[in-house]
Amino acid sequence: MSGPPGSLVVVATPIGNLGDLSERAKEVLGTADVVCCEDTRRTRALLTACSLPSSPRRLLSLHGHNEAERLTAVLSLLKAGKTVALVSDAGTPTISDPGARVVAAATAAGFAVWAVPGPSAPLSALVVSGLATDRFCFEGFLPRKGPERRRRLAELAAEERTVVVLEAPGRLATLLADLHRACGDRRVAICRELTKVHEEVWRGRLNDAERRFAEEPVRGEVVIVVEGRPPAPGVSDEVVVASVRARLSAGDTPRSAADAAAALGIPRRRAYAEALAQRDRMEEKGSPSGPAPGHR
Repeated sequence: MSGPPGSLVVVATPIGNLGDLSERAKEVLGTADVVCCEDTRRTRALLTACSLPSSPRRLLSLHGHNEAERLTAVLSLLKAGKTVALVSDAGTPTISDPGARVVAAATAAGFAVWAVPGPSAPLSALVVSGLATDRFCFEGFLPRKGPERRRRLAELAAEERTVVVLEAPGRLATLLADLHRACGDRRVAICRELTKVHEEVWRGRLNDAERRFAEEPVRGEVVIVVEGRPPAPGVSDEVVVASVRARLSAGDTPRSAADAAAALGIPRRRAYAEALAQRDRMEEKGSPSGPAPGHR
């Protein structure tokens, strides 16, 4: 079913297995007036394989180098009441692929924008990773070098959600080494050739992954799923009690003892309440809350 006149339809296409192209996607690609695509040759091959119209005049190249220039042409088509389908070479457009500018321009101009959901390498990798899926973030491709790469790696190291990163095969070993250095030895899943004949999902820890893939070149774009930073361990009641009692016995006031306990990473309110409680207990038992006279 094509969208209404003057609409932009974002269509997900297979990331490796042609059978993943939905019937709805086929209908939209077959009836759209124009199909915007990264590589007209690849999209023509896809349309031909699905017995869909693939004449050159239906295909309009739209990729990372010309997307800004294509905005006027796409908006003109929409103003003329045309249905424009937007695809990338594989997967869901705009996700580390061109198309976001076109979608933003179309929505800003008031045109209807629809999605035909389907294949997505980041989501496919996430759901087979074995890592937490309730909260995650998509990082895409990291900068190749420099301070911006270091900054982004530091942000990932502090991220408590599962992180999904993309990388080219020739740079995988370097990325794994950098992730290991920044994040420590966390769990990781390395997914490549998803949905294809030679699909591989390697699961383990960053330490082992760094060693293995430094020696084993891979082919095909890779999705890396990294475990989020474990939450900071809680401070036990026993540790808090020992801290405030030691401070009180040394002559500190409950306020000063609470300040020292709060430095362990607990709420100050909890620390102060414990300091008052321990002072009262020590006084009830006759324990001195400060050093004995003459003590050095």
